[in-house]
Amino acid sequence: MAALRRVMDSRWLFHRGISRTSASRFFKTSSSCRTVMPAWVIDKYGGNDVLRFTKDARFPIINYPNEVIVKVCAAGLNPIDVSMRGGYGAATMSMKRDPLNLNQTENEFPLILGRDVSGVIMECGLDVKYFRERDEVWAAIPPWKRGSLAEFVVLSANEVSLKPKSLSHADAAAIPYVANTTWSALVNTGGLTKDNCAKKRVLILGGSGGVGTFAIQMLKAWGAHVTVTCSQNAERFVRGLGADHVVDYTAGPVEVPLAALDKFDLVLDNVGGSTERWALNLLKPWSGAKYVTLVTPFLQNTDTMGIADGMLKTAVIVASKALKHLAKGVHYRWGFFAPSGLALDEIREMVDAGQIHAVVEETFTFAQVPQAFAKVEKGHARGKTVVQIDKLDT
Repeated sequence: MAALRRVMDSRWLFHRGISRTSASRFFKTSSSCRTVMPAWVIDKYGGNDVLRFTKDARFPIINYPNEVIVKVCAAGLNPIDVSMRGGYGAATMSMKRDPLNLNQTENEFPLILGRDVSGVIMECGLDVKYFRERDEVWAAIPPWKRGSLAEFVVLSANEVSLKPKSLSHADAAAIPYVANTTWSALVNTGGLTKDNCAKKRVLILGGSGGVGTFAIQMLKAWGAHVTVTCSQNAERFVRGLGADHVVDYTAGPVEVPLAALDKFDLVLDNVGGSTERWALNLLKPWSGAKYVTLVTPFLQNTDTMGIADGMLKTAVIVASKALKHLAKGVHYRWGFFAPSGLALDEIREMVDAGQIHAVVEETFTFAQVPQAFAKVEKGHARGKTVVQIDKLDT
């Protein structure tokens, strides 16, 4: 743990090119003397034009003894940030922000987006034992919390993990959200672990996106055989991450070449749409094989039908599909993002062991947040889009 306390050590500061005076100013900022901070916010849902920079965003405070305040060094953007900017999930997120009042909207805006964060702990709640001030950490921020496109963010200590030593903050910010999403889908829902994954056959539908590229690396580190679908232009990219077999979805109906392959133990679907009609036929029947999709109608249902009716419809849909496919000998499951510092602890070890690498396509400055959103909105990325917030990271 001594190495983790080196932030104020003169040799460490020298090698980082940071003066002791600058470091002192960096860490002396506290909630007792700050009430506002710089941030990018939205005051209504819409396109890129709703993004607004302000120096007067409300400074986060610790409300619960298990929380920490993190000074943001870098933030990663995800497709969900673009969707949330347009209002996706608004009904459910408002409920999570104020579960006692389903009609509460006053805390909805101004809304700070950004699901990935890498930074430095500035302040700890009274019950936080595992972390200390100046620890370098990373985390995936739940969509119902204020995001990382700000100078500071408050998180539960259970959502936070020590940052991999081998990564800069900019690279570290590319991993947590897709890592927690992938871990939830493959481990919590799919039942895969590093101890049972060897020789398992896994198909990733949509292998060149954020979740797909992370899943390839994690599964290969655990010894699985990985097949992915992607465009021909991305084939070299995903093979470089470890994919064993690649099927080009631009060459024709992708289900045809996939049906000619050996059956799979698990299918991870990042595409959705019509894939459910044929993807479950690619699984080994009566073997415990699972189809896990990350493309679900849950938030869309609650947005359009309200919380109660939307959740009821969602429950009926997933139950009917699960029973239908169970009769055919395969398991149908929905995967969801789940924040977990413990999962990030495991992933940190894999990163520092060289088994998982950050895949960053482009880095923007804090002043270029609208451009970063425009980049994510275009789609077809070959890695993550990252925003550099604080210049301490060099």
